[in-house]
Amino acid sequence: MKTKQRFGDLQRMSADQLQDELLALKKEQFNLRFQRATGQLENTSRVRVVRRDIARIKTLQSRQRAAAQA
Repeated sequence: MKTKQRFGDLQRMSADQLQDELLALKKEQFNLRFQRATGQLENTSRVRVVRRDIARIKTLQSRQRAAAQA
């Protein structure tokens, strides 16, 4: 299981790496939702951590797009 991503670590990633990480987190989020629905989720705090990591990556992606347009 992965730990929370540090914002500085994410900033050093390329756009492709960020997209790959986002895809992996969305898959994990789906699996966590499925586990919660079936009553198998043990670490409920992981849902929150994954959601926030997704938000961090989306924020960085939007900043990169804004910087590229400027």
